[in-house]
Parts: sequence; structure tokens; C-alpha cells
Amino acid sequence: MTDFRDDGEWARAQDAKDDLSRFRAEFAFPDGVELYFAGHSLGLMPRRAREYVAAELDAWARRGVEGHVEGERPWLPYHELLTAPVARLLGARPHEVVVMNSATVNLHLMLVSFYRPTRSRYRIVIEEGAFPSDRYAVASQARFHGHPDAVVEVPRGEDPARYIDGSAALLLFGSPNFLSGEAFDLTALSSAAHERGCIAGFDLSHGAGNLQLELHDSGADFAVWCNYKYLNGGPGGLGGAFVHERHASADLPRFAGWWGHDKGSRFTMPAGFRAIPGAEGWQLSNPPILQLAALRASLELFDAAGIAALRAKSVRLVAYLEWLLRDRGELLTPSDPARRGAMLTLRVPADAPSLLRRLRARGAVCDARPPDVLRLSAPPLYTRFADVQRLAAMLREEL
Repeated sequence: MTDFRDDGEWARAQDAKDDLSRFRAEFAFPDGVELYFAGHSLGLMPRRAREYVAAELDAWARRGVEGHVEGERPWLPYHELLTAPVARLLGARPHEVVVMNSATVNLHLMLVSFYRPTRSRYRIVIEEGAFPSDRYAVASQARFHGHPDAVVEVPRGEDPARYIDGSAALLLFGSPNFLSGEAFDLTALSSAAHERGCIAGFDLSHGAGNLQLELHDSGADFAVWCNYKYLNGGPGGLGGAFVHERHASADLPRFAGWWGHDKGSRFTMPAGFRAIPGAEGWQLSNPPILQLAALRASLELFDAAGIAALRAKSVRLVAYLEWLLRDRGELLTPSDPARRGAMLTLRVPADAPSLLRRLRARGAVCDARPPDVLRLSAPPLYTRFADVQRLAAMLREEL
């Protein structure tokens, strides 16, 4: 039995007693938009991001090259300002995470190190309907190693452990899945993989800043993610990577770059590469400071709110959205809160792109996958119960 009510006054009362409601004012909404349900695609801009990026532009103008080592936030160690907040957010230890590159670049770097196929153990196990970039990346790596038929897709609803046999070298799952919104038990998947002698990796592009993750305790070997969806890092923003500490000093093959070299001797330009222990050792080049500044603005908000509180609100927001939209379409996302994040995917009795345009004309931004799939996300940092109630009312009218 639920206490939900399809009533604007009830929804506003929930917002009035929500301790996290103050964070909505920290974000800039697009012109003419009050209902933004596309944070799974691109998160809103934190208002302070403009100030933080401008500060580094100003430092560049005033200091030039000396900005690398001078000022309140020197650029040389700037990426380290994000390490602790990211570790807290993902349930990792600081030396296990690094912000760098983009998600797919990081995935390729991880595959270089962790996908080491042999003649008998070469298969890559992924979820059916994985994000296309993940599918392209693993297929290209498999072909590169001479195994063009290595990729195995686990049908939705089936136990992945059944597909991890003696021929499996790597498990790579996206959690949550980008289309269905289904989240997976990382600990169970990692354990199943390791019990069968298989590496466990994850794409958390839809999980970082969305789910309450415990990456270190999960036992995962590696993970990658982007920072521009739920983490609001800006369009095309930097990604991140996790490498479990048991691999911190392992002699793994890797594609190396100077920024991953030992910090103490980096600028003496030695002939041989010596990796920084931990995830930082996979860095290639010095990172873009302006993108780091924008992401730092968002991570401050996550730190202030706390991922546990955000997740608790998210569970209730999405349950309310599901309740309001009951019988308005086929729910493709699991109803179990433990198996989903902030996004619901519906198959609707309408042309989804056309529906999207009509909603946008009424001040609501959502996301569609032709011909009839609608994706709706309610990031708890800036979504209100009143927003959910109003969007559901619009959808009922349009459908």
C-alpha cells in the first residue's frame, strides 16, 4: 500500500519537507523549461560552474604558463581536487579512481590491460542491448586480438553466470543499462566472474551519481564512466576510471602516457616509463582544466547532499513516477528499486519523437528512442515531486 496521491498540493507538500529541495536552485534550466527529465543524457549546468570555469580562464590570462604551479588552485595537481569526492561517490578508495579522458577511451585503456585472451579463454560477456559504444569497443578489441566472434550477449532476464564458462576472459556490464534502466548487482557479478577465472569490469556511465555504489567492496577489477549525465560535468565532459587496489602495482600491459608516469620524476623526462601506483597510472596526458573546473562545481553539490540521501529520495521519486504512469505504457525498467536508478523506460502507445516535441512545447524535456520508447529520469538533485506529478499529468493528456 502506498501513500502517494495524484495531487499537486500533495506533491508540493513532499517538496516542502524535502531537505534536498534547496539544491534545485543551484542549477540552470533551459529557456522555457521547468520540467527536465533528461539527466540520463545530459545533466543540467550547476550555476557555480560558470564561476569556476571563469576563475581558471582568469588565471590563464593573468599567469600564463605559471598557472601550472602558482595560484590558489595550480593546474598541475588540479585533477586531484576531484579524487576524494569521486571516491566517496563511487564507494572507492582515492588511489582507485581518476578523472580522465572520455568513457570509451577509458574503456579501451582498461581493455588493453585486462582483456588478455588466450586460445582457449577469449570470450567477452556483455548484456544484451549494451550501449553501442561498449559493443563497438569490445568487438574491436576482440578483432584486434584475432577473435572476431568473441562477444557473447546475455539475454535480458537470464543469469549472467550461466554464460561465464571456461572460455570467458572478461565480463563487461553496463549498470544501469542505458535503455532499459536495469541495474545489476556488481558484487554478485564480480564474484561469479572471479569464481570462473574471469575479469569483471563495468560501464557505470548511467550509475555514477545515480546509484549508491560500493565499487571497492564489490571486488570489480575495473570500471569506467562518463561525468556529463547524472554528474552534470558538461557536454562532452571528462570520464573516469576505477582500478581495484589489488592491481595498483601489478605489472599489467598498458598504453602509457607521460601523465601516468611517476610524479616525482615526470618533469625530468626519463627514458623509461614508471607508472604511478593506482588508477592515476593509466593517465595519458594532462587533463583539460576548464572541464575539471565544471565538474568540480557539481561534485561539491554531491558532497553537500550526500549520495545516501540522494539515493533515498531518488527511490521515492521514481516510485511515484511509476505509480502515476501505471497503465499508460509498458514499463521496460524493473519495478524493484534495487534493480533500477533514477530512470524509467516506457513503451508508449504513440510515436515517441512526436510525443517528445509536444512535451517540449509545453516546457518538459524528456528523451525518446524511436519508434515508441520514452526514457524519463528524475535526478534528485534538481527534480521535485511536483515536477513528477506535472509531467505525469502532461503524459496522460498527450497519450
